[in-house]
Amino acid sequence: MYILGISCYYHDASAALLKDGKIVAAAEEERFTRKKHDTSFPINAVKYCLKSQKIAIDDVEYIGFYEKPFLKFERLLSQYIDTFPWSYKVFLSSMPSWINEKLRVVSKIRKELKYKGDVLFVDHHMAHAASSFLPSPFEKAAILTADGVGEWTTTAYGLGEGNEITLMKEIKFPHSIGLLYSTITAYLGFSVNNSEYKVMGLASYGDMNPETNPFYKKMKKVIDIKYDGSFRLDLSYFRYVYTDRMPSDKLCRLLGGPVRKPKDTLTQKHKDIAAALQIITEEALTKILNHLHKETKCDVLVMAGGVALNSVYNGRILRNTPFKKIWIQPAAGDGGTSLGVACYIYNTLLGKKRGYVQENAYLGPEFSRQEIKKFLDENNIKYSEFKDEREIIEKTAKMIFENKVVGWFQGRMEWGPRALGARSILANPCNPDAKELLNTKVKHREIFRPFAPVVCEDDALEYFDCDRPVPGPTDFMLMVYPVFRKWHKKLPSVTHVDGSGRLQTIRRKQNPLYYDVIKEFGKLSGIPILINTSFNIRGEPIVCTPYDAYRCMTGTGIDCLVIDRFLVKREDNPQDFWDSEKYAKD
Repeated sequence: MYILGISCYYHDASAALLKDGKIVAAAEEERFTRKKHDTSFPINAVKYCLKSQKIAIDDVEYIGFYEKPFLKFERLLSQYIDTFPWSYKVFLSSMPSWINEKLRVVSKIRKELKYKGDVLFVDHHMAHAASSFLPSPFEKAAILTADGVGEWTTTAYGLGEGNEITLMKEIKFPHSIGLLYSTITAYLGFSVNNSEYKVMGLASYGDMNPETNPFYKKMKKVIDIKYDGSFRLDLSYFRYVYTDRMPSDKLCRLLGGPVRKPKDTLTQKHKDIAAALQIITEEALTKILNHLHKETKCDVLVMAGGVALNSVYNGRILRNTPFKKIWIQPAAGDGGTSLGVACYIYNTLLGKKRGYVQENAYLGPEFSRQEIKKFLDENNIKYSEFKDEREIIEKTAKMIFENKVVGWFQGRMEWGPRALGARSILANPCNPDAKELLNTKVKHREIFRPFAPVVCEDDALEYFDCDRPVPGPTDFMLMVYPVFRKWHKKLPSVTHVDGSGRLQTIRRKQNPLYYDVIKEFGKLSGIPILINTSFNIRGEPIVCTPYDAYRCMTGTGIDCLVIDRFLVKREDNPQDFWDSEKYAKD
C-alpha cells in the first residue's frame, strides 16, 4: 500500500511517500525548483517520490494533505473582520491565492497529478504530532508541537500510545511562541520563516543572564507565562494580526529604536535582544514540558513544529525537565507535515500496526555513477576517478587535513533542513581560519554564524558534554551541547562563542563512507571531528543534483568536489559555469 503526503501553500512545500508504513521517499520542493522555502504545489517532489519506487499515481491508495484549508480560512477571515479597516490591504492581497488555489486543494491534486483516489485532510498540529511520534522508536511518548500557527493552534501537547495520538491541550492564534520569535527576528533585520536560527546563534553573543540582560524585563512585558507554561501575548506589541508586518511601533519603542535594516551593523543591543528572546522562549517551553510530564506521567518526549528546531534549547531539555528520553522529527518544520499526514493515515486512520522507525534522513534523490559521469563528460569537466572506497576515504581525509574545503555529494539527499553527510561541505575544525573562510568565501553569510561539528557517535562523549546515552536527535543535528573546555583551542572553528557546538553524531550503519572519512581524519589529526555545513550558499537551498553541486563549487571557495567516485578540482576547471547562459536555471 502506498500513501502520499503533501504540504504546500505556506512555506517549505514537500511530499513524502509511505510503502506499507515505511518511509521510502521524501523531499522538499525547494530542492528541485532552487527557490528557497518554495510554497508552491510540490509537483517535482511528488514526481520524485513516485519515480523512486517506479510507480504511477494510480498505485497510490490515499493522498493526505497537511492541514484543513477551510478551517484556516475561517481563522483568517475572523482576524481580518476583527481588525478591519487596518486589515483591508492584507485581506485584498491574500484573497486571490485563497480563492484560486488554497481552497481548491482537491481539484488541484486531481488536475496536477491525474489522481482519482481519496484525498484526506488532517489538522496541521496533528500532522506535526504524527510526524514526531509515529516514526519514533517509542511505543508511548508525551508529545509537544509548537510553531507559528496552523489553522488556529500554535502550541499543543498530548500523548501518543501505540497507534493513537491524543492532543490534550492547545494554545490558539494569535498567541504564539513561534510568532513571538519571528517578530523579534523581523525586528533584528532578518527574514521571517527563514532566519530564526540566525537569531538563535546571535543570542550566544548576548547576555544570557536574565538578572543582567537589559532587555529581559522589557520583553517580559510582551508575554505573560503561567506556571503550567500557558501564555498570552500583549497584542499591542504586534501587527501580524492585521498586516504583513510583525513588530508594532510600541514594540520598537520598548526595545529602544526602529527595526534594524538588514545591512546595518549588529550591535551589542541586538545581541542582547536575541539573548532575551532565547531566555524567554526557554522559560516558556520548560514550564510547558514540566507540566506535560506531570500530566502524562511519561518519561519519553517527542517534538515537532518549527520551534522544535531550536537546537540550543533542545540540548537542555533532558537536563532541565523530568524527561529521560527524547526524539525530534528531523524535518520538524512544515516540510515534515507531509510525512506526518501520511503516517497518520496509515497507522491511525487505517489502524495499521507501527513497525517502522526512522533511523536516518536519507530519503531524497540519488544519482547513479553513470548519470554523474555522463554529466561530467557532457560538460567537459575535468575529473579523476577513485579506484575504490578506501581511496575515497583516505584522499578525502588527507585533503581536509591539508585545509582544503571539500564539497561532499554521496548517495541520497537528506530530508529536512540539515545537511547530514549526503550534501555537505566538509572542512578542518582544527584550522582557526576555517570559520572565516567558510563564512566569507564559501557560504557568503554573516560572520557571527557558527559551524557544526560532526563526530562519530562512539567518540561524542570524549569531546562534548552530551546527555548519556547520546540521544537520537543528535543524528539529525538538532541538539547543541557544550564542548569540553580542554578542546576549545583545539577545535576553534566549531566551538561557538559560548563554548558550545551544534553537533551531528553519525553511526556507521547510517552512512559508512561518511563515518569512515571522519575516523580517517582522526588518524591524521588526532581528533575525529569534521566541520559539516550544508552544501549551498546563502539564499539558495541545499544542492540536489550534480549540476547544483558543480555550479556551487565553481562559484565559491570550495576547493574540490567528491561526487560518488569522482574528484573534481575547482582549479582544474573554468570558473564561468556559474553564470553560463546554457545552464542557467534561475
